[in-house]
Amino acid sequence: MRSPLMLSSDTSDRPELDASFWEQAKLAKPLTKQAISLRVDRDVLEWFKSQGKGYQSVMNAVLRSYVEHQIKNSQ
Repeated sequence: MRSPLMLSSDTSDRPELDASFWEQAKLAKPLTKQAISLRVDRDVLEWFKSQGKGYQSVMNAVLRSYVEHQIKNSQ
């Protein structure tokens, strides 16, 4: 079973990027990540790992979504 957070590799529904796109494109540097030691329940970790490659990125996306929701609701 694939996680709903995992992105599809099928790009057939997206248009080709032409020269005009690249003329206006700006470099977006990714956020740097920090390696940490984190204790999570075994079943939670097993579920994320069962989603396949990139499970740590999915865990990060879930945490980011939670943080953004908390920030939005605290304002």
